[in-house]
Amino acid sequence: MTSHRTTRTLRATAAGLALSVALAGCSLLDGGSEPVEAEAPTPSATADLYDSQFTTDGTFQSHLSVDGAPGIDFVYTLYPTKSTPRTNEWYPRGAKFFSFTFQAYDLDRGLRDAFATKRKVYLDRIKVTSRTITSDGGRTQRPYQLDVEARRATFDPQPLSTKYGMLITSPKGAFELRNQKIKGTSLDTRGIELTFTATVSIQVSAGGSRFIERTVKQTVPIAIFESEEKTEKTDIPVNAN
Repeated sequence: MTSHRTTRTLRATAAGLALSVALAGCSLLDGGSEPVEAEAPTPSATADLYDSQFTTDGTFQSHLSVDGAPGIDFVYTLYPTKSTPRTNEWYPRGAKFFSFTFQAYDLDRGLRDAFATKRKVYLDRIKVTSRTITSDGGRTQRPYQLDVEARRATFDPQPLSTKYGMLITSPKGAFELRNQKIKGTSLDTRGIELTFTATVSIQVSAGGSRFIERTVKQTVPIAIFESEEKTEKTDIPVNAN
C-alpha cells in the first residue's frame, strides 16, 4: 500500500510532469448505474476572481478524483500563451489566448513502474463553456466554447486511441489544445469563468477489460480588469506557442 507521504510525493511529481507537457456514482460501460460528475468547488463572487490562481500565478492547475477510481489523479493545467502573456492586463476588449492540457496519473503505482502495470484512462469528448461576471449584473456573455472529440482535436496528430477515446494516462498520453481564443466582451466585464467537462473511461484494473465511465469537471475563474483599452497582443504569431 502506498504511504500518505509517498502519495503526496507522487502527487507533487505528477503536477510537475503535467506542467512540462504544456510549457460521481458511476456508469459502468458493461451496464451499471447512472454516471455522476466529479466537480471541484467554484467561486461565485467577483472578488474571488481577482484571487484566481490563473491570474495571479500565470497558470492554473487542479487535481481531481472521481468515485470508483481511487488513486487516479486527473490534472487540468491552463496557461496564457505568448500572444497575451500578461494576465494582469487582460481587459474586456480584445481577444485573449490560452492553452490547456488534461492528463491522468495512476498514483497507486510508482512513476517508474512499467506502464503495463498502470490503469489506463481514455478521454472521449471534452467540452468547455464560459460565462462573464459583470460589475452591474449585465447580460451574461459566452466568449469561449468548445465541444469536440478529443482524439480529433488534440495537438498530437497521432494520439494513442481505442474505442473509448484517446489515451491520457501519464507518461504516454495527454490531451492538449493550444492558442484558444477568448473573444472580447462588454466593458463592464470583471471576470470570466471557464467550465471544463471531460468524459473519460477508466480501466478498473491494469490490463483488465472492464472500464467505468465518468465526467471530470472543473471551473476556472479568470480576472478581467477594468479598462477601455484592448488586451494587447504581442507580435508573436498565434500559432507560435
